Amino acid sequence: MLKKTYLILLFAGILFSCNNDDDLVATCDTPTSISANTVTNTSATISWIDANSAGSYILEYGVSGFTLGTGTLISETNTSTILTGLNANTTYDVYIQTICSETNISMNSDVFSFTTLAPNVVPEFRLNLAELNIYSGDIALMQPSPYAFEYDLNTRLFSDYAHKQRIIALPQGEKMTYDGEGLPLFPDNTVIAKTFYYNLDERDESLGQHIIETRILIKIDGAWETGDYKWNESQTEAVLDPNGSTVPVTWIDDEGESNSINYEIPSDTDCFTCHRVNTDKTPIGPKMRTLNFNVNGTNQLQSLIDSDMLEGLADPSTVSVLPKWDDEDNYTLEERARAYFDINCAHCHIEGGFCEEQSNLRLSFETAFEESSIFESRFSITARIQNVIPNYSMPLIGTTIIHDEGVSLILEYLDSLE
Repeated sequence: MLKKTYLILLFAGILFSCNNDDDLVATCDTPTSISANTVTNTSATISWIDANSAGSYILEYGVSGFTLGTGTLISETNTSTILTGLNANTTYDVYIQTICSETNISMNSDVFSFTTLAPNVVPEFRLNLAELNIYSGDIALMQPSPYAFEYDLNTRLFSDYAHKQRIIALPQGEKMTYDGEGLPLFPDNTVIAKTFYYNLDERDESLGQHIIETRILIKIDGAWETGDYKWNESQTEAVLDPNGSTVPVTWIDDEGESNSINYEIPSDTDCFTCHRVNTDKTPIGPKMRTLNFNVNGTNQLQSLIDSDMLEGLADPSTVSVLPKWDDEDNYTLEERARAYFDINCAHCHIEGGFCEEQSNLRLSFETAFEESSIFESRFSITARIQNVIPNYSMPLIGTTIIHDEGVSLILEYLDSLE
């Protein structure tokens, strides 16, 4: 009984002492409403709210999943701080404590996470392709940077049955300018990339790819420069290869047949042969009329406009469309043949092209038939497209085998002229 009474009196004493206001210490509340602002690929501004108005804080951060006590510490007297030196495309965790006094520090806040932006595309010819940042993550997956636009052509250049991925990356805040139905005006530091690859088995793309090369065009100080990157066998990197080389390639086609070729990667000199107008280098493919069709249900020109990458064009329907050479349902034989000539041959057979003085052929789609010399040259064309003879067959470079479907189209068209 005495023991019980003693415990009651002890509890009452403790309760009485806790009601003495002079001895109370206010709880130091943890920061709330943590946010990340002005996030870049290397920095972020972290802000929070402090109900204590303490004016002193400890922030700890690190790559997502780090253990508290092993991160980077920052002492701060404001309710915001700037984190610098961060890695691009990386998620970070942040914890914050409030220091109300030397002996009264809050618990850590709940974890706050943010992700830095992807690295900017680098408009330079560096040794390794990965250094250009045109791809995000594992480059073998060919996932374009979020700053790049992946595009396709309504009618495509033949390159020994290789598949191609095409992307354009503009410098931040810059746009292409519509300049008619040909090439737009590109700002300096534009990067255009085209990667060539083969599916190991056309019947099942999940079996993987063999990536061969990535051709790069960069606009530097108003002029285009070219560079070619050769992929290694392990498909982990591509290295700048100015001299060109030959790569054995084997793949299985849609019919289950095995195909083998010695794929030729062009040298810088070869690139200039095709990508030239007079003495200037120039892109070939991304003309407005060649991009003006739907990809995944959306017009590509409209996508460029909506993405704030193209100015000067309000309505893509005002732009003509280069016919799809293998679309027999919607285009005439002549339209398809002339489109095939345009994408495969016209870059050399135009005024200022490599074959300007060697041939009277003028093969751009907009050239009138009477001015093209196609009829006058029909026998020469027939002979040259059906053979693979160095310095004689057409095209001169860029292919090592005959394009059966394309040759069939051209021969049918030439026969119709007789």
